[in-house]
This record gives sequence, structure tokens and C-alpha cells, in this order.
Amino acid sequence: MEEKANNNLKERIYQAIDSVRPYLQTDGGDITFVELTDDNVVKVRLLGACYACPMSFQTLKLGVEKAIQSAAPEIKKVIAIDGELPQ
Repeated sequence: MEEKANNNLKERIYQAIDSVRPYLQTDGGDITFVELTDDNVVKVRLLGACYACPMSFQTLKLGVEKAIQSAAPEIKKVIAIDGELPQ
């Protein structure tokens, strides 16, 4: 039962990320889901222009985190991990 709830939570997270992705892509960036921790912290990786943007923290908190917490209120916070995806 716990796995089903976890899958439902991840699906809501993916949908929230997909809802903000077009805005990031408009500016040459993107985002990818990395991990949902046991204590309900979402880890994402900012890509492209978003990776090096000086406004990325605000984008993460005011855009991405707000969208995810709206879809999944049980999420405590969203953090970005460093580094581009490996080639």
C-alpha cells in the first residue's frame, strides 16, 4: 500500500514539474526530477540556462516549489542539486 501512495505522490510531482517546464524552456532551461526522499523532500536538477541563471533560486522557490506543493501539499521543500546531467 505504501508503494502505491508513493507512486501517486511521484505522479503528482511529475505533473507539477511538467506544468512549469514550458516556462523554463522558453528561457532556454529545463528541469528534471531526481529523487523523492523519505522525509518528503523533492530533489530536482536545473538544466540549460536555468543551471547557471542568477535567478534560479527564485525560480526554484517561487515557481517550481510552489507548483509542486500545490499539487502535493505533503512535500516539505524542493531543492536543486548541482551539476548538469552526465553526457
